[in-house]
Amino acid sequence: MPLASTILMIRPAGFGFNEETASNNFFQTSSSLSKEQLQQKALAEFDNMVAVLRSNHINVLLIDDSKEPVKPSAIFPNNWLCTSPEGVVSVFPMYAPSRRTEKRDDILKMLSEKFVVKDVQDWSEYEAEGRFLEGTGSMVIDYDNKMIYAAVSERTNLSVLEKFAGANGCQAIVFLATDKEGRPVYHTNVVMTLGSTFCVLCEEAIDEEWELIAVRQLLESTHHAIIPITREQMQRFAGNMLEVKNAKGENILVISQTAFDSLRKEQKQMLEAYAKLLPISVPTIEQTEGGSVRCMMAEIFLEGKK
Repeated sequence: MPLASTILMIRPAGFGFNEETASNNFFQTSSSLSKEQLQQKALAEFDNMVAVLRSNHINVLLIDDSKEPVKPSAIFPNNWLCTSPEGVVSVFPMYAPSRRTEKRDDILKMLSEKFVVKDVQDWSEYEAEGRFLEGTGSMVIDYDNKMIYAAVSERTNLSVLEKFAGANGCQAIVFLATDKEGRPVYHTNVVMTLGSTFCVLCEEAIDEEWELIAVRQLLESTHHAIIPITREQMQRFAGNMLEVKNAKGENILVISQTAFDSLRKEQKQMLEAYAKLLPISVPTIEQTEGGSVRCMMAEIFLEGKK
């Protein structure tokens, strides 16, 4: 599977607890800190993450969030924007009205100026119908095998998913994933991480045995070694990792410190067989907005212009 060597990140201008997303993101926790305190703590974590990535020779395309309108979740660009190795840029329908303002034409223009963009697909029209598909949060995409893994939720609409899969020549593999309270998990990318030759998967979250068997069989048939995690580890973002390739050609697995600390020794050893583990601390971002390091990175698979 292709690994991105460039990632896009949005430096937050108005980070905070988003009430709209909290309605179905049960990873979020309200804070006693003021908005200003949350913004400053998130900014420090964000800047540290960028510095750690760059010191490990990972190319970061850094963009400042616009101050108006205030966008508390702008730190997660992978939900509204994704690119493909085929040169397609896709823009997605977002569940929370406050997140729809994150979509910026200037970012799309910048991408077309710096990279070869062969097509732009904008799926935003489905917002008016109350149907959503939140990018690589909703979809874990295997580009080599043209497969999309997706856990159905309020943010991952089956009909829009099928349309997106069809437009991009992919097969959608759909399942229901739930937390320990039996509630649907809001995004697929907290349930599973798909690396080049491995998959971190919360098997416990897939209640239907036949769905789990189907997912496992497809992963095994595409030569992905499965590394299971528990629901408790999933709640600590152990499924929310991203494997990238740095400028030295090394495979790097970006993981939060919270997730890293939740893993058992043997799980870490299994992962280290495939990539160098790079733990980064983002606790304020995780607790307040209910997303971790993978959500903060939009992969750029596009070919650079010469």
